[in-house]
Amino acid sequence: MKRGEKIFMNKIPRHVAIIMDGNGRWATRQGKKRTEGHYAGYNRLKEVALHILSKGVKVLSVFAFSTENFKRSKDEVEYLMNLFIKGFTKDRHYFFDNNVKVVFSGRKEPLKDNVYKAMMELEEATKECDGGILNICLNYGGQAEMVDTCKKLCKLYKEDKIDIDSLNEEEMYKYLYNDLGSVDLMIRTSGECRISNFMLYNIAYAELYFTSTCFPDFDNDEFDKALLEYQNRNITKGGNSKK
Repeated sequence: MKRGEKIFMNKIPRHVAIIMDGNGRWATRQGKKRTEGHYAGYNRLKEVALHILSKGVKVLSVFAFSTENFKRSKDEVEYLMNLFIKGFTKDRHYFFDNNVKVVFSGRKEPLKDNVYKAMMELEEATKECDGGILNICLNYGGQAEMVDTCKKLCKLYKEDKIDIDSLNEEEMYKYLYNDLGSVDLMIRTSGECRISNFMLYNIAYAELYFTSTCFPDFDNDEFDKALLEYQNRNITKGGNSKK
């Protein structure tokens, strides 16, 4: 942020989503192993998540591992799964002590039982926290979520548990992986300017912010830059200007 620029607390996005890109590139540029970039990215997430939620953001969704990421090398995938297990287990108290409720979005299969167990134990440990929600999208794909939502709705209809005619755009959120509402600001780090199959339903009217900063370097000041740009935009969401 430039000197004199001010963030307005009455114009804070309710739901922020981040595609945490560039861990591997960050490591390569520094002559390090890609796995060191993932480790640095995880630690950055812990820090910046608290900062974002402290600004008044109610929900932070982060793209941690996509359904397509299983196509990466066996060693890299195995490292990431072990990082998730160790991190989610070790940091239960960290998130609980900071009053952060952690939830997960994505498919269970083909995650190994010990990965899923660590995820569910972290959810359970923080379920009563009310200082903001950290939604970790793991083994997640936007198209997969839409398919799974359609299957869920068909099953409910077949069991006569839902009135199809009552469905509308807002009701649909209830049947996604988590009912978190629409995304107001979507951020992608590391210079790529694409959505990459992330939260396709939720980001329909989101403001998009792309930065060349790799995620391990996306610190509190970098988020504040994104937030300031969001507040300076003429946001309409299909209606009249909110500015």
